[in-house]
Amino acid sequence: MIRFVRKPFTEEESLGCLERYVREWFSRSFRELTPPQRYSFKLISRGNNVIITAPTGSGKTLAGFTAILSELFKMGEKGRLRDSVYCIYISPLKALDNDVKKNLMVPLVEIRKIAEEMGVDLPEVRIAVRTGDVPPEEKQRQLRNPPHILITTPESLAILLNAPKFSSHLKTVRWVVVDEIHELANNKRGIHLSLSLERLRELVDRDFTRIGLGATLHPLKEAARYLVGYENGAERSCRVVDVSWYKPYDLRLLCPVEDLIHASAEELNRELYRLLDRLIREHKTTLIFTNTRSGTERVVFNLKDKYGYTDETIGAHHGSLSREIRLDVEDRLKRGLLKAVVCSTSLELGIDIGYIDLVVQIGSPKSVTRAVQRIGRSGHRFRDIARGRIIALDRDDLVEGAVMLKCAMERRLDEITIPRNCLDVLAQHIVGMGLMKKWRVDEALEVIRRSYPYHDLPRETFISLLHYLAGHYAELEDRRVYGKIWFDEEEGVFGRRGRYTRVIYYLNLGAIPDEVKIDVYQLPGKHYVGGIEEGFLERLKPKDIFVLGGRLYRFRYARGMRCYVEAAPREALPTIPAWFSEMLPLSFDLAAEIRKFREEMRRRLRRGEREGEIVPWLLENYPVDEYSARSIYSYFYEQYSYSIIPGKKELLVEETRDLEGRRFLVFHSLFGRRTNDALSRGFALAVVKQIRHSVGVMISDNGFALRLPEKRKVNLDRALRKLWEIDLGELLKASVRRTELMKRRFRHCAARSFLVLRNYKGYKISVSRQQLNSQTLLNVCEEVDKDFPVIAETYREILEDIMDIDRARLVLEQIRRGGLKIVEAKTDVPSPFAHNLIILGEADIILMEDRKKRLLELYNAVMERIRAREEYTAPSPR
Repeated sequence: MIRFVRKPFTEEESLGCLERYVREWFSRSFRELTPPQRYSFKLISRGNNVIITAPTGSGKTLAGFTAILSELFKMGEKGRLRDSVYCIYISPLKALDNDVKKNLMVPLVEIRKIAEEMGVDLPEVRIAVRTGDVPPEEKQRQLRNPPHILITTPESLAILLNAPKFSSHLKTVRWVVVDEIHELANNKRGIHLSLSLERLRELVDRDFTRIGLGATLHPLKEAARYLVGYENGAERSCRVVDVSWYKPYDLRLLCPVEDLIHASAEELNRELYRLLDRLIREHKTTLIFTNTRSGTERVVFNLKDKYGYTDETIGAHHGSLSREIRLDVEDRLKRGLLKAVVCSTSLELGIDIGYIDLVVQIGSPKSVTRAVQRIGRSGHRFRDIARGRIIALDRDDLVEGAVMLKCAMERRLDEITIPRNCLDVLAQHIVGMGLMKKWRVDEALEVIRRSYPYHDLPRETFISLLHYLAGHYAELEDRRVYGKIWFDEEEGVFGRRGRYTRVIYYLNLGAIPDEVKIDVYQLPGKHYVGGIEEGFLERLKPKDIFVLGGRLYRFRYARGMRCYVEAAPREALPTIPAWFSEMLPLSFDLAAEIRKFREEMRRRLRRGEREGEIVPWLLENYPVDEYSARSIYSYFYEQYSYSIIPGKKELLVEETRDLEGRRFLVFHSLFGRRTNDALSRGFALAVVKQIRHSVGVMISDNGFALRLPEKRKVNLDRALRKLWEIDLGELLKASVRRTELMKRRFRHCAARSFLVLRNYKGYKISVSRQQLNSQTLLNVCEEVDKDFPVIAETYREILEDIMDIDRARLVLEQIRRGGLKIVEAKTDVPSPFAHNLIILGEADIILMEDRKKRLLELYNAVMERIRAREEYTAPSPR
C-alpha cells in the first residue's frame, strides 16, 4: 500500500533512532534537522520503503543515508559487519556518484573519530564507486575487499548481477537508494533498473528496503509504484515523504523589450544581453539555461563579445563538449570562481555545483517540472530562496512562461509517464537471467512481473521474445543472428546457450543508443555540404525541404550514416525547422493549463475588459513584469479582434492563406508536439485519401498545419469520421513504416535486443555498420512475423514515447463524444495564434532577422484587416 506521511517525527524521535555516536556527529555538524530528515530517519530505521521528494540542497542524501550509516556502524560495533555489500546507491550520473562518495566520506571518517572519543572502537565502513570509468585494478580490489556501500549506475548494476564472483557479495544487500528517480522513471534506463532491482531481490532471496530520492515527482504514487513494484501480485508498501515545496521560490517572467513585434532582431538581441549582464552582475553566481547546445555557445560568445566576460568569469557546459572541459567548468563553479555558467540540459540534475543564487532560463523550458528542477538548482543551502527568471523572446513563450510559473507557485507539476513492457530492455534481462541458471518460464515471468513497468506483461509476448532469443528463426540464422539462450517450450524452461553469450551480454548491455552526426552529400556528384543530428534525420521524409548552412535542400534518401540531398529552389518552403531535433516538447499538462488561460482571457475580453483592466490583473495574478503583461494582452486582443480565441473545450480549425497566397488548414491543437505529431499524421492521411493529393505538414507545440493544393475542398467532418472508423495505431504504423524514423529507431531497439551488436569479441562495430545491418534485418524480421518482438517494440517506442498516441486517441474520442468541439474559421491571412506555426515553413529560421521580419509582415497584414473591419487602435507601448 502506498501511504503519504502527513506528520514529521519530533527531533528527539528522529535522532533517537540513531546510535549515540551518530547522534553526536549529527548534532555537532548541523544546527537542526531539515524537513526530509525529520520525516525519514525513523521510517528508514524501521525498514520502511520510502520515497522522498525535496528540493536540491535540502539534505535529501543524508535523509536517505543517515539511518543506514548508523545501522552499519552498529553492526560493526557488534562484530557483525562482513566483507560484503549492504547498501547500493544508484544514480543516472557518474559525476553524481563521485559527488556522493566524496560527501559520504565525511561522516564515515568523522563518526569513527567521535566514537573513539566515546571509547568505542568502530571498524571502517567502506564505500566504493563502480561505473564503466573504474579501472580494472580497482574492480579487482573491490572483488577481494568489497565495499559495504556500493555506488553505481543502472548499467553497472546489471553487469554486477551477472558477475559470477562479485554477485555473491550482493546477497547481503539490505538497502537500495535510487537517486534522481524522476530522471530514471520516465525512460528506458529506468525501466532497465526496475528489472535489475527485481533480479537483485531474487538473488538476495528476501525483500530489502528501497529508498527513492527526487526533486520533482508527480504523481508521487506512480513514482512510488515504480520504485517498489509488486510482491506475490500485490503492491509493495511504500511511505511517501513530500516536502518538495517548503523551499520559498522567487519567480519572474521577463521580457527584454517593450514591444516584441516591432522590436528589430538587433534591438531584441541587444536588450537580451543587456538584461543578462545586469542579472549576472547583481548576483554572485548565475546559472543560465538555454534550450539548445547551439544556443548555449551563442550566449557565451555574445556575453564575452559585448560585455567583456572572459574564460575566467564565464563557462559553457553541454554534452558536445569534452569531459575534461565539463569537469573543469564544474570544478571552477564549485569553487566560486565563475560569475556565470551557460548550459543546455547538462546541469539540470543534482551534481554538486556549489552555491548558485540565480537561475535564468532563456525561452520556455516547456514543462513546469523542468522549470522547477532547473530553478531549484539555486539557493542550495537549507532555508535559502530559489530564484528563477525566465526570459521570453516570443509571444507564445510569454504565455507559456506566465502559466508555467503560476503552476510552479501553485505546486502543480507535470505527470511522469513510465513506459510499459519495453521488449528490447526485457530481452537483455532474459539473456542475463539465462546466464545465471536454468529457469522455468513461469518462475522467470513472476520475477519480471514484480517490476511495475512489466506488471501486466502478457505471457504470449514473453514466449514470443523467448523464441527470438533462442534463435528459432532460420531466416535470422542465415543473417548470422544466432540464439543467446536455449528454450524448450514443451518443458517450459530456458537457460544459457553458447560460450560467447556472456561476452555479448557484457559488451552490448545498456539502454542508451549510439548516436553520431550524419554527413550530408548533395546530388548529383555527392559532394559534402555539412552535417545534421541523427534525431533530425529521423524526422525527414523523401522530398522534405530543410535549411543547412543558409541553403535549402530536398531530402532524397539515407544510407547508413550518410544523407543524400539535392538543391531546392529558393522559393521552396522548408518543411522541417532546423532546430527541430533539439527542442524540448511542450508537456501535455502545461498545454492544458494554457488552454484554460486562453479561455479566461477570452471571457474577460468578451466582458468588455481592455488593457486598463487586464494588464493589472495579469500583474497581480501571474509572476510577470509589465512588458510581458502588455505583450500578452496585445497578443490576445489581436486574436480576439481578428478571429476566434478557442476555449479549453474547443479546437479551432482555421482555413487561411499565407502572404504568398498558399492555402493552409491550421489546427490550433494546443496539446504539445508529441500529441500533435500523432494527430497531424492521422488528419493528413485522412485528408490525402479524401482529396487524392499529397499535403505538406508542419507541427508545433501549439498546433499543426496542412498545406493544401489549390481547388481541392476538404470536408472536415468526413476526415474525422474516417479517423473514428480506423485504428489510429495501425494508421500511424503505416505512416512511419518507410521513414527514417522507423529505420533509426529499429536500430536502437535491435541493438538493445542484441539483434544488432554494438560490440563483438571486443571490436566496436561502427554505427554506420549497425544501421546497414539493421535495415537488412528489418525486412527479414517482417518476413518472419509482422509482430516480431523487436518490430513491435520499435512501433511502441515511436507511438508512445516519441509521439503520444494515448493522448491523441483521447483528443479524438473527446471530439467524437462532443467534449471537444470543433470550431471552424476562415481568414484571409493567418490569425496571430497561427503565426509562429506558419513561419516554420517560411524563411530560414536560423536567421532571427528573417523570422522577425516575417512575423512583422503577418502582424501588419492582420492589423490592416482589423482596422478595415472596425476602428481599432493598437495598444500603445508604455
